[in-house]
Amino acid sequence: MHTDLEIEESSSDVPMVDSTASSRTRDLDKLLLRPGHLVGPTFEPSSQLRDDLQEYARVLVVGAGGLGCELLKDLALTGFKNLEVIDMDRIEVTNLNRQFLFRLEDVGKPKAEVAAKRVMERVSGVNIVPHFCRIEDKDLDFYSDFSIIALGLDSVEARSYINGVACGFLEYDEEDNPREETIKPMVDGGTEGFKGHARVIIPGVTPCFECTIWLFPPQVKFPLCTLAETPRTAAHCIEYAHLIKWDEVVHKGKTFDPDNPEHMQWIYTEAVKRAELFGIPGVTYSLTQGVVKNIIPAIASTNAIISAACALETLKIATGCSKTLSNYLTFNGVEGLHTKVTEFVRDKDCLVCGPGVLIELDTSCSLQKFIDLLEDHPELHLSKASVSVQGKNLYMQAPPVLEEMTRGNLSEPLFDLMGRVPSGTVNVTGTISKNDKKTSGVRKLRVAFKGVNGISDIDMAAGGA
Repeated sequence: MHTDLEIEESSSDVPMVDSTASSRTRDLDKLLLRPGHLVGPTFEPSSQLRDDLQEYARVLVVGAGGLGCELLKDLALTGFKNLEVIDMDRIEVTNLNRQFLFRLEDVGKPKAEVAAKRVMERVSGVNIVPHFCRIEDKDLDFYSDFSIIALGLDSVEARSYINGVACGFLEYDEEDNPREETIKPMVDGGTEGFKGHARVIIPGVTPCFECTIWLFPPQVKFPLCTLAETPRTAAHCIEYAHLIKWDEVVHKGKTFDPDNPEHMQWIYTEAVKRAELFGIPGVTYSLTQGVVKNIIPAIASTNAIISAACALETLKIATGCSKTLSNYLTFNGVEGLHTKVTEFVRDKDCLVCGPGVLIELDTSCSLQKFIDLLEDHPELHLSKASVSVQGKNLYMQAPPVLEEMTRGNLSEPLFDLMGRVPSGTVNVTGTISKNDKKTSGVRKLRVAFKGVNGISDIDMAAGGA
């Protein structure tokens, strides 16, 4: 039997939670002020760790929709004080049933700005900077400033782009081991109805988004003959307007933009006409958005559960207070409740999170010729490329002011622009053609120059110049 004195002495080496701590930090202190068996290898419990979390950790939340709203709120309540959020959408009435930071009077306003304002009103001391723009509008330097990137997206393309950006910062040593100081961790969440996932992506250590792209099922496609001749459902009418009617009508060369309200309204109007012609009920503006954008109705409780998991993993990464998820959690609340954690293996030959595609060049190869090579490269198929090295923009396709400023570099040898080093890592951003589909993307390349410091010819398809 232990005496009170023995209990007191045996526990004297364990840091005690400050009894005067506010209720907001009470639970956080239980994680950060005490040792444990599941903590990370560098974890040292102290009140300084909590202060550092609040002062130095910078987290970017990508997306301010149903999951993004929950995530932004959860991170602020968890103790993160330096947050930023980026989203290109405006608030719609149909958002209000699940995106709880928004009110009726907010309809038409940018989601990022309203979400940041609401959280700052409710959580004192937190500073949230909103960005109302496309994720592609930000240069790589913007993303490099963050400790962790948390994703609350509903788009495979957007996830792939951010994944490419984060993995683009990763550098490898001579033995192809990732340099720890260049790793940009990501926490990704996703929900579809009563199902959801949370995953941790540590570039170079765990599989990145591209390594496991097969986890995302292909989108439902309708035969064009059915759409054109025998539509049977409201979805058929909507896809007819989207895939066939839009191209039949002269739109002055405009490409359909699902995020443009005028374009979406036109699709809805044409779908209604089509449905009336065949006596098919059920075409609504909300359904039109869902079909065109492949949106599955969101469930608020699923968003809350996945957001909580993502916020906890973000805290683990920032502080080391516990080992992180390894590495993919799935949640299913359709019938009862089921959760499962699966550890996937990283693809060592991944074009995105691997050491990078190796391209061998002559020292006389100009930047323009290098950009042209990327389009014909059998692995890359990357056109309209912008090129940067170690954060320095060598050539930018847009905006026009940067294109004009960097245009003079196109005629210069890439070897000179890279500081005349034997080899180096180059980040390129552009349009990637894959499976007859074009998307924005980021790729990391390893460029080696022939004949410099003993580098010999390397047999690389379409890599020589």
